[in-house]
Amino acid sequence: MLGDLITFQRGHDLPKSKMKGGKYPVVGSNGIIGWHNEYTTDEPGITIGRSGNIGKPFLYKGKSWSHNTTLYVKEYKGVAPLFIYYFLQTLNLANYAGGSAVPTLNRNHIHTLNVHVPISIREQEKIAGILMTFDNRIGINERINDNLQQQAQAVFDQWFGSHFENSTIPIGWEVTNLGDMDVLITDYVANGSFKSLAENVQYLSEETNNVLIRLTDYNNNYNSDMIYISDDAYEFLEKSKLFGGELIISNVGANVGTVFRCPRLNKRMSLAPNAVLLRSKLYEHYLYLLFTSAYGQHLLRSIVTGSAQPKFNKTNFKALKVLVPDKDTLSLFNDIYAPIYEQITLNHMENAQLSNLRDTLLPKLMSGEIDVSSIDI
Repeated sequence: MLGDLITFQRGHDLPKSKMKGGKYPVVGSNGIIGWHNEYTTDEPGITIGRSGNIGKPFLYKGKSWSHNTTLYVKEYKGVAPLFIYYFLQTLNLANYAGGSAVPTLNRNHIHTLNVHVPISIREQEKIAGILMTFDNRIGINERINDNLQQQAQAVFDQWFGSHFENSTIPIGWEVTNLGDMDVLITDYVANGSFKSLAENVQYLSEETNNVLIRLTDYNNNYNSDMIYISDDAYEFLEKSKLFGGELIISNVGANVGTVFRCPRLNKRMSLAPNAVLLRSKLYEHYLYLLFTSAYGQHLLRSIVTGSAQPKFNKTNFKALKVLVPDKDTLSLFNDIYAPIYEQITLNHMENAQLSNLRDTLLPKLMSGEIDVSSIDI
């Protein structure tokens, strides 16, 4: 049983108002939700969502505070911790949540699950080492991309920042409505509502090359998430197809105003609800860095309405006043940023390939279909 390998402990309550902002991450069911000066969990910390994002494992290499929306591994009983992290990903623990109004995961229920794992800790460590190799490379690419993005933002601020701050308009530049620029602006559009998609077509399908791109919050870092969808669902989303390079901006919810650049992937992509997209070969780099800058975020906040459910509509978005450089300046800037974006794109594509390969190997390694006994790691 799973309880013979590890002991799960329910996380500990800690309201936002009582987080002291220390060096220890406070881990919720979706990842890091704050920081505190005390910890509940030694490293390596492995948590799964107890409520909210139920069953998804997270790994933390330092000490952390496990929030009460999680279960965390309190004890490892003669097993390799990193192996357990990957093994938990194969169990689909969300299927064991109870309760209808607010589904939650009970540790006592999952402790009784019958499981099969290699007895040898050395073999467990080899399996974890193989899988961690992929995750380490993905992490390196993500850090490279973060650094490249910071460099690009610094160049953007140097070229254009002073004009935003001082409201100066150089000769040949203009201020215009976003909707009057050579930019396609649309929001989620389907042949029906998103609710209809879930009700009337086969929505999820791991066997296809179709993905639904949505903005999500992992580790307080809003990014993209991909849901694999069926061919029927992809065709249902005919008017929301993505081709890569589009700007996706969340226009509803807690992450309203979050800006993401759609990756170029060898997949058929569609846009999820609660976002607007912009497509423009001429302005795509400029507008992306504009809306990720402090000034651009201020512009987006200026059209947000509502407190319980913050949002902005496409009409007000199109009416935003935007400073537009002359074509020569814009062309020079694009020449500088284009190779940076290309490298970021290549890293994204490599990470997608690495993730797919890791996820393909994971069940084969765990089941013993791939024998690691002769591998020297």
